[in-house]
Amino acid sequence: MSILIIGGTGTLGRQIVKRSLDEGYQVRCLVRNLRRSSFLKDWGAEVVYGDLAIPETIPSALKGVRVVIDASTVRPTDDYSAEKIDWKGKIALLEAVKLANIRKFISFSFYGASQNSSIPLLDLKLKFARTLSKTNLNYTIFQCAGFFQGLINQYAIPTLEKQTIWLLNEMSPTAYIDTQDAAKIIVDSLNSKTSPILLGIKAWTPESIIRLCERLSGQTAKISYIPNFLLIILQKFFRLLEFTWNISDRLQFSEVAKIPNQIKTPEENLELLGLEQYLQDYFSKILKKLKETNYQQSQQDKDISFL
Repeated sequence: MSILIIGGTGTLGRQIVKRSLDEGYQVRCLVRNLRRSSFLKDWGAEVVYGDLAIPETIPSALKGVRVVIDASTVRPTDDYSAEKIDWKGKIALLEAVKLANIRKFISFSFYGASQNSSIPLLDLKLKFARTLSKTNLNYTIFQCAGFFQGLINQYAIPTLEKQTIWLLNEMSPTAYIDTQDAAKIIVDSLNSKTSPILLGIKAWTPESIIRLCERLSGQTAKISYIPNFLLIILQKFFRLLEFTWNISDRLQFSEVAKIPNQIKTPEENLELLGLEQYLQDYFSKILKKLKETNYQQSQQDKDISFL
């Protein structure tokens, strides 16, 4: 079976590509930057140019494809607005999919989006979901809360490097999941019914993640809290400039963390990696590398002093 994956260079998308290839599927990736996505070709995927913001580049990529997995979304640094990608681009993709006799269509949204429709990006995803529900397509919309991989730059590295970690007040626990586990669930859904909720085995608050990072790294984290009024000021400021709209939307997106959502635990038969094990493996590798680097440096210093 041939699968077209959109957003294959992203945090989740690349794991979906890898899992699909490992399962023996023929994988084609629609990408905007061929050079940046060369690693997908090295893995064995077919890489073709396409851009959701340019509808005429989409249909040719669907030739011979039976399944479409759309893991794309606008990035804060993109020149495109969220509406151009997550609404107009998705609608253009949907129209092309309907004409191409696609067997299965998979898309993604945010867990708890329906309770946060005032946030522009989530409202666009809800609008697209309603549009998709009116088609005759066989589709699944997976709902994600967050991924382990994003926590490295957010908490682990700042803890190690003694940088300030900025937090918001009243942030609710989040059941993060490893992207490899998420990719397995998504690819397995092609042959069996799977819950569309992608959540980890335990919900974590930012403070509990930081305490875990402190314990595993042996460092003490520096934490500062951002006042709510300052966040609102920043949102309004970035909204004044069209090229920073995506940043403004992402800042508003952080308000999701303030609104408690009922956490649905995953099915008991799912063997998911826990966050503690994930971070333990990360810190073990990093600390081992630091020790080796320090040892090599000390040896060089001895050689220099001897000379």
